[in-house]
Amino acid sequence: MQLYLPIADLPVNVFLVLAMGAAVGFVSGMFGIGGGFLMTPLLIFIGITPAVAVASVASHIAASSFSGAISYWRRRAIDPALASVLLCGGVTGTALGVWTFTQLRALGQLDLMIALSYVVLLTTVGSLMFSEGLRALMRTRRGAVPPRRTHNWIHGLPLKMRFKRSKIYLSVIPVVIVGIMIGFIGAIMGIGGGFILVPIMIYLLRVPTSTVIGTSMVLTVATMLLATMLHAVTNHLVDAVLALILMVGGVTGAQFGARAGQKIRGEQLRLLLGLLILSVGVRFVIELVIRPEDLFTIRELGVSG
Repeated sequence: MQLYLPIADLPVNVFLVLAMGAAVGFVSGMFGIGGGFLMTPLLIFIGITPAVAVASVASHIAASSFSGAISYWRRRAIDPALASVLLCGGVTGTALGVWTFTQLRALGQLDLMIALSYVVLLTTVGSLMFSEGLRALMRTRRGAVPPRRTHNWIHGLPLKMRFKRSKIYLSVIPVVIVGIMIGFIGAIMGIGGGFILVPIMIYLLRVPTSTVIGTSMVLTVATMLLATMLHAVTNHLVDAVLALILMVGGVTGAQFGARAGQKIRGEQLRLLLGLLILSVGVRFVIELVIRPEDLFTIRELGVSG
């Protein structure tokens, strides 16, 4: 069954989009991440322009992360103070990201920048997560003890603040910088950034795993909601019909994914997630190097007054 998307300006198969939403929702539920790093590329691969895909997926990520954040809040697994400091940087980074998005679109370089960003980010993060998961799996099979975490140079920075829920004493400088980075990347690439934020908070900032996921979801909800509003107001690229279909499929798939994730060990999950992220990055590389069917396209960049 075909359905016309008014903002994307093309018809799509409703069942295909629902299946995509369900598949990404399954992965999100299994790995505890937003899934935007998968949904945005999948939409681009079926013909939706990168600009519309990024803007529309942001609303989908915000909605799915909101329900998760409420669940973690009820379990007192969110650090309000840490989330507030992250949001200070996240709001700034999101606004800067949307501004950069608009400028690149006006120059006609947005599609190329999104593709290159996905190639660099996904291949790098995917390779690191895959190798780390493989080492952890090998350590488990050998019965070796995981290396003990120690404090690094970040914990010597000034302007420290005590985060009571997470039970850490940490400078606000790296926390704000991380928030800016996640907000900026999310606004340009249409990803919540959870698969980047969670490892940074655990391995770099030494935030306990008990509060990491819930706190990261709060940042994801706020930055993606802000990105959706800014994209809608400044670029008029949010396709509400597309976002609604994705939400329906995503909610359904997430329920099954969460159950499946509970049956797989942590190191196996990291290995599978790293392989998945790496494969999407490789797919983007292939898209960039193969010869397109149409060598030239005509696109309206704007109307001068």
